[in-house]
Amino acid sequence: MPDIPTHLFTTCQVGAEGALKAELGRTWPGFRFAFSRPGFVTFKLPNACGLADDFDLRSVFARTYGFCLGKIEGENAEQMADELWALVGDRPVDVLHVWQRDAALPGEGDFEPGRTTLADEMGTIIVSRRREAGPKPSPLDVNRRAHQGEAVLDCVLVEPNQWWIGRHRAASFHSRWPGGVCQIELPPEVVSRAYLKTAEALHWSQLPIQAGDRVVELGAAPGGSCQALLDRGLIVTGVDPAEMDESVLEHPDFTHLQMRSVEVRRRDFRDVRWLISDISAAPAYTLDAVEAIVTHEAVNIRGMLLTLKLSNWGLADEIRSYVSRVRGWGFEYVRVRQLAFNRREMCLAAMRSRSMRRGQKRPSRARSPR
Repeated sequence: MPDIPTHLFTTCQVGAEGALKAELGRTWPGFRFAFSRPGFVTFKLPNACGLADDFDLRSVFARTYGFCLGKIEGENAEQMADELWALVGDRPVDVLHVWQRDAALPGEGDFEPGRTTLADEMGTIIVSRRREAGPKPSPLDVNRRAHQGEAVLDCVLVEPNQWWIGRHRAASFHSRWPGGVCQIELPPEVVSRAYLKTAEALHWSQLPIQAGDRVVELGAAPGGSCQALLDRGLIVTGVDPAEMDESVLEHPDFTHLQMRSVEVRRRDFRDVRWLISDISAAPAYTLDAVEAIVTHEAVNIRGMLLTLKLSNWGLADEIRSYVSRVRGWGFEYVRVRQLAFNRREMCLAAMRSRSMRRGQKRPSRARSPR
C-alpha cells in the first residue's frame, strides 16, 4: 500500500499559531485545522493531495513541518519508544530529530529555542529501542544536521508525556535542523541576543557576503548584530543615536554614526554593498528609511536583511505588500521568514539578482490543492 499522508504537523513560535493558520488558509485552502498547542499546530490534508516528501509549504511562520505518523502518550519512555518504532514500520530513516516545542517567546526569561537535554535523552532512548527491536539496524544519528535528501524521522515532545511522530525529507535550510532551529556558535561574550538573529539570518538567506565586504546596519545599538557581522570579517558601520557597547566600538573594522538613518549623508553609503536593519519601529517606518537609501542614485546596495516588527499580528496580512514594495526598488530575489531567534518580528532577505545567491538545490514544489 502506498504511504499516503493524512495529516501535517508544523511548529512555530509561541503566539504565532493564529498567523500560521491564517497564512496556510490562504495558501493551502484544502488544509483543515486539526490540533494545536502553543508552538505546535496540525492540519488534516485533503484526500490524495499528492505532496512530495520534500514539498515546500511556502510559509513564513512554520519553522518546520512534516507528515504525521501518529501521537504517542504514556509514562514510560522505553514503552513510548517501542510504540514509535511500531508506527515507523519499514519506512526508511536516515536521521532522528527529537525536540521540544517552545516553552516561551525567544528571549523571554532567558529562553532560546533549540536542542535541550531532555530531547537528547529521549533521542538516546529511542535509538536504543530500535536496536532491540530489529536485527542489527544501521546506526542512527540523533539531532545532527540532516544532509540534503535524507529521510528524517521527527519526534516532537509536545507535552511531558505526549510525543507526536512525523517524517519529512531534508530539503530547505531549516528542514535540515531539529525543529528548524540551526545551531549558532556564540563567542564567550555576547553583546545582545541580536547576535543570534543576524547569525541565523545570514545562514538562512545565503547572501554571498564575503570577509572584507562593507555593510551598514540601521538600528545597531547596543551592537549584538554588529558583533556577528564583525566576527565574519566584515567592515561594519552602525547607525543608531543610542550608545554602542564598548567592545564593538573598540573593534578596528567598526564605525559608529550616532544619528538616525535620515541624518546620514547618502555619500556615506557609496561603498556599502550590504544593508542590515533592525529598527524598533513599524514595518512602514523601516521600509521608508531603507527606501530612501537604496533608491538613491549614489548608492548601490546589492542585498539586504531587514527585521520587520509585528506590533500586532494583523501586520502579517501585509507581507505580500512588503515584498512587492521591495521588489519595486529593483530587488529581484525577496524572501520573508519568521526566524527561530526572531521575537514577534520577521526577517526579509533581498538581493538585486537571483544569480548572486550561492548555489543551492531548490526544494520541489507542489501545487496548492484546490
